[in-house]
Amino acid sequence: MRFNVLYIDDDAAIARLVQRYMGRLGHEVAHSETEDDALALLRARPFDVVVLDHYLRQTTGHDVLARMREAAIDVPVVYVTGSNEAQVAIEAIKAGAADYVIKTVSDDFLSLLSSAVEQTVANAQLRAAKARADEEIRLGKERAEALLAEVNHRVANSLALVASLLRLQISSARSEEVKAELAETQARITAIAGMHRSLYTSDDVSKVELDRYLGRLTAELYSSLHSVEKPIRLLLDADPISLSADKAVSVGMIVTELVTNAFKYAYSPGQAGDIRVQLKMVGDDAALLRVEDDGIGIDPDSAPKGTGLGSRIVKSMASTLGDGLRYLEGTDGTVAEVPLKLDSSAG
Repeated sequence: MRFNVLYIDDDAAIARLVQRYMGRLGHEVAHSETEDDALALLRARPFDVVVLDHYLRQTTGHDVLARMREAAIDVPVVYVTGSNEAQVAIEAIKAGAADYVIKTVSDDFLSLLSSAVEQTVANAQLRAAKARADEEIRLGKERAEALLAEVNHRVANSLALVASLLRLQISSARSEEVKAELAETQARITAIAGMHRSLYTSDDVSKVELDRYLGRLTAELYSSLHSVEKPIRLLLDADPISLSADKAVSVGMIVTELVTNAFKYAYSPGQAGDIRVQLKMVGDDAALLRVEDDGIGIDPDSAPKGTGLGSRIVKSMASTLGDGLRYLEGTDGTVAEVPLKLDSSAG
């Protein structure tokens, strides 16, 4: 492979030897005796590698390295120094030189120099190829994340449309039982739509920020469930916790079902009260979801009211998140808890 080499040395005789030797190997070698001429050449044309002698007229190779850095000239450098100047070579490596060669009067110098040049160029090409590959991976990841975000946006919009259609059906339904069932279905769809909307607005499309997600979800639940007959407050206290999308859906569905049940059954008509949703860290990799009220309480062993679909949804989804659903005994009202096993990067 042919390389373009810039040889910087104020010894013209050595420079001619290097040019002839490396020319026989197929390389083109330009020679510069001064720092200014070398920098001018580096700005004017591309080089694969620079061979830089330490001692130059009124300066040193270290100064040339410094000026190359200042000028953002990113060409690999093979440093040339005397046999008794190991510290000079070490300082050159620290300053950015890729390799160094000890200058001698023997033929070994030219052989070692050509080997160092070829190895340095090969390493530089590998680094450049890796940098291009990393950039392609980064751009590909950005494109995939943008596409996934757009998919989540469209899914959220489609689910919101379905929820709107259900709202129309609710308003036209004559049976109160049918209205109630449609309202519960609408709430479940809204919970899933909210998760997709959270992914669309998140910096990480693989994670859902639960505190923000539950903030929007509880606001939508309150808007659809509160009434003058039941002046109930819905309160949220959530730590900043991130969770994978599939687990976030389960959390959203559980909150939807438990809050809906509390609105329906915890308080009598005209009775004021609170429904509290809490999500708290309880360890490095665990959290606790709690939905509680101060109402009439619940018997976990009693038959569920209505179809029982909500209870089955809560139990099924809670089992995928950790130890499942539990109701605390000996408390006023109803306190439901769901332990969460967090992802390793959550929190």
